[in-house]
Amino acid sequence: MDGTTLYSIGELSRRTGLPVRTIRFYSDSGVVAPTTRSPAGYRLYDLDALLRLELLRTLRELGVDLATIQRVLDRELSVAEVAAAHADAMDVQIRMLQLRRSVLRVVARRGSDPEETKLVHRLTQLSGEERRRLIDDFLDRTFGTVDADPAMAAMAALVRAATPDLPDDPSSEQVAAWVELAELVGDEDFRARIRRTAMCQAAGRTLEIESEAGEELMEFTRQRVAEALESGIDPLGDRAAPVIDDLVHRFAEVFARTPDTEFRDWMAQQFEEAHDPRVDRYWRLVWIVNGWQVVPNLIPVYSWLVQALRDDRDA
Repeated sequence: MDGTTLYSIGELSRRTGLPVRTIRFYSDSGVVAPTTRSPAGYRLYDLDALLRLELLRTLRELGVDLATIQRVLDRELSVAEVAAAHADAMDVQIRMLQLRRSVLRVVARRGSDPEETKLVHRLTQLSGEERRRLIDDFLDRTFGTVDADPAMAAMAALVRAATPDLPDDPSSEQVAAWVELAELVGDEDFRARIRRTAMCQAAGRTLEIESEAGEELMEFTRQRVAEALESGIDPLGDRAAPVIDDLVHRFAEVFARTPDTEFRDWMAQQFEEAHDPRVDRYWRLVWIVNGWQVVPNLIPVYSWLVQALRDDRDA
């Protein structure tokens, strides 16, 4: 094979694996024009045309459009430039597919109905700027103007510094956390809860039940609950019962109360005052969305304690 060899469409088809009608289409489009024609009027192609056709086939298999290929063949664009641009476009497509996959997994796991499915999809389709506005609106509504209170201003700044930011290629866990977080920040009751909790923490106020129970019992309580957390004990499960029963009896003895349902409810209210489970849940969701490592020792033990006390009361 040399530069003087000419090929018919049929021979090009056998060498490239492309159908004759496809080669004819490319020829009619001027992408791979015939070099000459036979005495009978049939199209003939030289080696350069064969090489152009093979490159065309490769680029088409990689998903490059015909107009761009024409510019490459005409040397207006290099293959490297096209490859780089196409790779960037594929990165975007891959991220979108990954996001859709994550959304589908969340919908499947939650057993979502049609309305919830649309909500999940809509929340994940928000742009980065729209997601930030959603959180900024939540923070503005929650803290408002706090300049007059330095402690509250510092607390508000801390919350803002930990703004959740869903990555471009989130995992299904991050998508699920973002959806739950978006629903949570839109709840007016939750906004009141997190503001109340922030006010207590900003003031550095010790809970009444903590001061009256004494440091020894409080340290024992934190240790027992931390052990339950590390062991993966669900506060709403059966394994939590002996832990919570023991703690309730110890507190009842200190406060000279009967360890009944009423006393459990009182304990839950006391600990919930500055350690609301929904607020703790917010912080855990922020950690997940941002891809931060969740450190068990930094999760307030009172969240587990309140849930276990409430569950026992409702049983």
